[in-house]
Amino acid sequence: MRQILLAFALLLGGTAVAQEPKEAPAPPKPIEDRIVSTKHKAMIGGASIAYTASAGTLVLRDEEGKAKASVFLVAYTRDGVQDLSKRPITFAYNGGPGSSSVWLHMGAFGPRRVVLDDEGRDPGPPYRLTDNGESILDLTDLVFIDPVITGYSRPAPGEDPRQFHGLREDVESVGQLIHLYATRNGRWSSPKFLAGESYGTTRSAALVHHLQERYGMYFNGVVLISSILSFQTARFQVGNDLPYPLFLPTYTATAWYHKRLPADLQGELRKALAEAESFAMGEYTLALAQGNDLAPGRRREIAQKVARLTGLSPEYVERVNLRPVIFPFTKELLRAERKTVGRLDSRFEGIDFMAEGEEPEFDPSYAAILGPFSAVLNDYVAMDLDYKSDLPYEILTDRVRPWSFREFENSYANVAEDLREAMARNPALKVFVGNGYYDLATPYFATEYTFDHLAFDPGYAERVTKAYYECGHMMYIRKADREKLKRDLAAFYRAAGG
Repeated sequence: MRQILLAFALLLGGTAVAQEPKEAPAPPKPIEDRIVSTKHKAMIGGASIAYTASAGTLVLRDEEGKAKASVFLVAYTRDGVQDLSKRPITFAYNGGPGSSSVWLHMGAFGPRRVVLDDEGRDPGPPYRLTDNGESILDLTDLVFIDPVITGYSRPAPGEDPRQFHGLREDVESVGQLIHLYATRNGRWSSPKFLAGESYGTTRSAALVHHLQERYGMYFNGVVLISSILSFQTARFQVGNDLPYPLFLPTYTATAWYHKRLPADLQGELRKALAEAESFAMGEYTLALAQGNDLAPGRRREIAQKVARLTGLSPEYVERVNLRPVIFPFTKELLRAERKTVGRLDSRFEGIDFMAEGEEPEFDPSYAAILGPFSAVLNDYVAMDLDYKSDLPYEILTDRVRPWSFREFENSYANVAEDLREAMARNPALKVFVGNGYYDLATPYFATEYTFDHLAFDPGYAERVTKAYYECGHMMYIRKADREKLKRDLAAFYRAAGG
């Protein structure tokens, strides 16, 4: 028959190609857990500590066994521990949303860290690792989690990634991962802690409540680094005057660092901040509340005081209706020098193509750490931890957007109530809150405001430890503050039963 078809085609002046029967495509391979374990030692707190590192992915499945996602983690467990019921374990992650756990992992808590200079600045490539003398592995075992789409974590084939990209969706998937790890590794009886940074603190507040309610898993402590629980404190929108007084003290700290304050405020940082805090919660808040009823003379007086405490000109403050906004502030403060200041850490300076404009081209404080952390993480996981993957390790990605806050539609996301409820149900739960004075992403005064409104039970305040650092969002990049953070956390873990 094939010869007949070919002859017929040739008679018509054409050509014919015989069609071979097609094979059905092979079904996709089922995804499975893939964990690689290696042995190491590191100098931590002046002592050599032996530990096992386990890097790889665990598969999240529904109750029928269908794979939903593959989640990447790196776990560190101290060798030689005989009784796990006495050995704390901490589950750690960063925020974004869309951030991997690289920052806390390779900058603060892990046994190895990125080498920066003592102030946390980029030393220039090539980048290298060193033992992290301020790691908390001597206090607790560690599990660093990359939520779905960050790091090497991905949805299972055919699964819609949007099912993981929302406040509650994220809490459920990370909670399932923690439950899975604790169950498989016999850690239910261990003292347990959560540690999150930035949006990771939002996750932690909701997650500690979720783990209690969904699995009956109670925690000893929650570590919040650069906290944001109530988003109303950081949303510069018409009709919401709350962020302006809450950001003001960080504007003051920034201007102090860059020597833009009057001489009488350029002495001690805390003295300048005390004046800013008092003005922010007093005259400034009342003036903003008056709106158009604020008398012209009083308006000029308030503008002068805002200028005094921010390093901005009174004319600029009046032009922005007494309300400096974060990104224009980072562009305006050093505009005369054609420089900008950072958002994550306002100590850092950048240079834009044009000194004009309302907002900076980039955040110089993020640019200073992206290169070192990216290079070191990719090399470390493959070469030291022996986990190989051709996927790009997503350090900080927009692929998680849009991020759903559906339960807070027409309002501001606020998980402080989740934390309060968790503390009410678990009287042993304690909270540590670390704040950087130069953090314009999650200002320390906004965090204080949130915790001042957490509850009216005075006992709650006694269970919250606040600590402050002369650095930014990632206070641990600065040597002196990384050392202080370790001391503060050691005291917290002891107090929380760790």
